[in-house]
Amino acid sequence: MTEAAFIAERRAPLTKERVLRAAVDLADRDGIDALSMRKLGQELGVEAMALYRHVRNKDDILDGAIDVVVGEIDIPRPTDDWQRSMRTLALAARQVMLRHPWAPPVIVERPEIGPSTLRHINAVMEILRGAGFSLEMAHHAIHVLGSRMLGFTQDPFNDSTDARPDPETAARLARELGVSFPYLGELAAAVSHEGGLGGCDDDFEFEFGLDLVLEGLDRRRAG
Repeated sequence: MTEAAFIAERRAPLTKERVLRAAVDLADRDGIDALSMRKLGQELGVEAMALYRHVRNKDDILDGAIDVVVGEIDIPRPTDDWQRSMRTLALAARQVMLRHPWAPPVIVERPEIGPSTLRHINAVMEILRGAGFSLEMAHHAIHVLGSRMLGFTQDPFNDSTDARPDPETAARLARELGVSFPYLGELAAAVSHEGGLGGCDDDFEFEFGLDLVLEGLDRRRAG
């Protein structure tokens, strides 16, 4: 952004939409714990008191920021293949949550549901009901799919790149692990690069788990 554009943005009229977008940007950059009325005011170039014309309090900001994030999820047009439609929606939701890693825990904590979240849930229901799911089964499916799509359930292992050793060290660790834990050693050597400990492909594992859920739901639907 040029200096002129930055100045123009700071001088733009304050609106609720602008406040919430700035809250999302601040949380993305500095983490959700950094979000406060004072810091948000600084971000927008106004006194914190000016924010109260558009939001009631920090809770109102959190609810609104979450709705902004969920609103970024592209809703696919329903097709005759309900699993393909749901898979497309789930992968779109995952990309949004990866862009805003602070959002899933906040979604779990916040009791309020905004219009974008209602739109998302309605889209899931439209796919499921259009595929012939009963209302009861669609309700159950929303819970299990929501936990995957919106990131409520996370993998229990740290596969971050920074945590991985170099290939030579990884191979040695895999061999050492196999002495006491042969099955784990076998797994470590098989799923990683160059025969050593390494991280999993998180995108593949997400899609693998998602497909298991969709296939299981389809069997229940057919039954």
